[in-house]
Amino acid sequence: MRFLAGLALISLNVAAMQNEPATTEQVDAFVDEQVEKYEFSEQQVREWLNQAEKNEDVLAAIQRPWEAKPWYQYYPIFLTDKRLDAGKRFWAEHSDTLQRAQQEFGVPAEIIVAIIGIETFYGSYLGKYPVLDSLYTLAFHYPPRAKFFRSELSEYLRLANAEQWQVKEQLGSYAGAMGLGQFISSSYRHYAVDFDDDGKRNIISNPVDAIGSVANYFAEHRWKAGEPIAYKPAQQQDWAAVSSDGMKPDTTVGALRERGFSIASDYSDTLAVKVLQFETEDGYEYWLGFDNFYAITRYNHSPLYAMVAYQFSQQLRQANSAATGN
Repeated sequence: MRFLAGLALISLNVAAMQNEPATTEQVDAFVDEQVEKYEFSEQQVREWLNQAEKNEDVLAAIQRPWEAKPWYQYYPIFLTDKRLDAGKRFWAEHSDTLQRAQQEFGVPAEIIVAIIGIETFYGSYLGKYPVLDSLYTLAFHYPPRAKFFRSELSEYLRLANAEQWQVKEQLGSYAGAMGLGQFISSSYRHYAVDFDDDGKRNIISNPVDAIGSVANYFAEHRWKAGEPIAYKPAQQQDWAAVSSDGMKPDTTVGALRERGFSIASDYSDTLAVKVLQFETEDGYEYWLGFDNFYAITRYNHSPLYAMVAYQFSQQLRQANSAATGN
């Protein structure tokens, strides 16, 4: 899973802090923790860390998250004919696996296909940074998120050890995300599944395991099968008065109706909902995000990401229906 969202909220004024070198005490404390908690030898941990290199490109990249863009600049990056065509091919090639994942986990095939397409263009762009270098750089040279990335570095060392990887072997994003679905190390360890039953959890190059793992991730984050994701209501209403920051549903369809808002009859009063605001070139547009929209934001903590995933999934579903007649 890509780690990106909260990065857009970090002030760029921390730039001067980001080149502070890791202190011996910080590295020693990290080593001691690995030895104490996970029974690695000190020699082994230091051998792994000695292979890590600080990467200035990683520090530059973390200051430019796509999710910092306004919606009208963000969505054209992903909603393209080229990506849609690739998604149609991926769905056709893996239709049986996608159907099985949908049945087993309750997550629609179009959501799985959309996520893998957004993350890596179906495996075409898996990342160029050694994961070890990315996590080491951010753990010891990026104070705003040092705690998080030290935890991810620890997770990566445990993962590499369990999977018998060479620690410098895996490439990924600047934030250390790996594989077709771009899972960070903690997500790989906790949510990756062996969906083809070959005895390995390989989301790096195995699309079957990647499909099952993305579906499992959403199922574990409370995806509600058969429930809606998002809805664009009539815009000629004062949605600005009820929109707010955050992503988690904080009202219900019924409560909005009681305040005079018009919402299609398809949506029951009991549905939890969040009123979301997206910046356009001319102002703002408003959407209602349901619990499943919030589940997508657990993959990447950004309403922009969740909205583009939803809209891409709908393009995919319509294209697949046209191609298959289903």
